[in-house]
Amino acid sequence: MTELFVYPQANLIAGVDEVGRGPLVGAVVTAAVILDPSRPIIGLADSKKLSEKRREYLYAEIKEKALAWSLGRAEPEEIDRLNILHATMLAMQRAVAGLAIVPDMVLIDGNRCPQLPMAAQAVVKGDSRVAEISAASILAKVTRDREMVELDLAFPEYGFAQHKGYPTAVHLAQLARFGATVHHRRSFAPVRRALDAALLSN
Repeated sequence: MTELFVYPQANLIAGVDEVGRGPLVGAVVTAAVILDPSRPIIGLADSKKLSEKRREYLYAEIKEKALAWSLGRAEPEEIDRLNILHATMLAMQRAVAGLAIVPDMVLIDGNRCPQLPMAAQAVVKGDSRVAEISAASILAKVTRDREMVELDLAFPEYGFAQHKGYPTAVHLAQLARFGATVHHRRSFAPVRRALDAALLSN
């Protein structure tokens, strides 16, 4: 962990993080993790700073050693209906609600917390400062990346396995060329432009 984080007084702490706020396609995926102090996991860090191989290794270790873990998500249609911020908060609520053990404190990566039935605290850069949040970021990222690889098999022309749905130059070019899939977020400007262009050309 980088900057020192002073943990609040609590018996069972869950860390929560999200992956997928920025992409143009697919769900926003969240995870909640309660670690077991008696079974430490070495090498937890912000999932974006780990290699894919290292993330996959830690993903399996977290699922094996954690006291409890849960995934939450909000689908593209929910993102379009609610907006990405509210959809992310909903996905975080779902992840916490899915935990088999109820935490008495939840630490959320970022600067705001969803409404939860227990105490919660937002932690800026929490994915590199709080082990529980790092673990959640790894579970969420591996899960979402795997989904993008699966989507790539169904829509190979878009390159989802490479860019994971983010608005890269390649993705934007393919979006303009082929239009939006049913998995694209229609409220996001580049997707909306592609849909408008398709309407004009018909």
